[in-house]
Amino acid sequence: MISISADQIMTWVLSLIWPFVRISAMLLVAPIFGARGVNARMRMGMGLLIAMVIAPQLPAPPLIDVLSMQGLVVAMQQVLIGIAMGFVLQMVFSALTQAGESVALSMGLGFASVVDPAAGVQVPIVSQFFVIIATLLFLAMNGHLVLLEMLLLSFSSMPIGDGGLTPDDFWTLLNFGTTMFGGALLIALPAVAGLLMVNLAMGVVARTAPQLNIFAVGFPVMMLAGFVLLSILLPSVFARLGELMTLGFELIQRLIRL
Repeated sequence: MISISADQIMTWVLSLIWPFVRISAMLLVAPIFGARGVNARMRMGMGLLIAMVIAPQLPAPPLIDVLSMQGLVVAMQQVLIGIAMGFVLQMVFSALTQAGESVALSMGLGFASVVDPAAGVQVPIVSQFFVIIATLLFLAMNGHLVLLEMLLLSFSSMPIGDGGLTPDDFWTLLNFGTTMFGGALLIALPAVAGLLMVNLAMGVVARTAPQLNIFAVGFPVMMLAGFVLLSILLPSVFARLGELMTLGFELIQRLIRL
């Protein structure tokens, strides 16, 4: 008869619960994994499955009472590490949403909104187009697999119970938000500048031909010019998006001390 002691059960539970907390926190906010289309039950099951797979490969966790104050501190450390990893890439997707809003307003499509299935909020249709591009590129470059690999490596570089993120790490995250805002401007600026030139041209036409109903002509012209500019600038959007994702993964490496 096989007998299992209480200490063995506690060791097995501890080896599973701490990785599960960090993994679940990352899955909660990471792109694709944290989308509203992925329900909580599926996300929890995915986190538990990943924890069970990687737990035998991890160093033995410290024997800390889960319900003690020290256990609460360790749990908060794991939550913050996981959230930080997912939040970095979420900021990249938010930069694309911001860029799409700027372009949509310049095109006159600010009122044309659709529901973003990932966030569950109304966003301009150009923003949703950019988010779809970002999602496809993220999957094409195996970003989801790279993120899971970094998550696994984080347990070696930042062992459980051996400290967490520092105040400098949070300042780095804030500075990265500034970088993403600048990246959104660089993505939207060519299209916005081109549409501004079209607006100026329409203003000149309105002055030289007052009998022309500029409001009836201007709206379709702005939409057509916007779509033409987007089709021309799409390769540069891909390049800029790739750079932003690379910066995001590099920041994650710095945060988890790789």
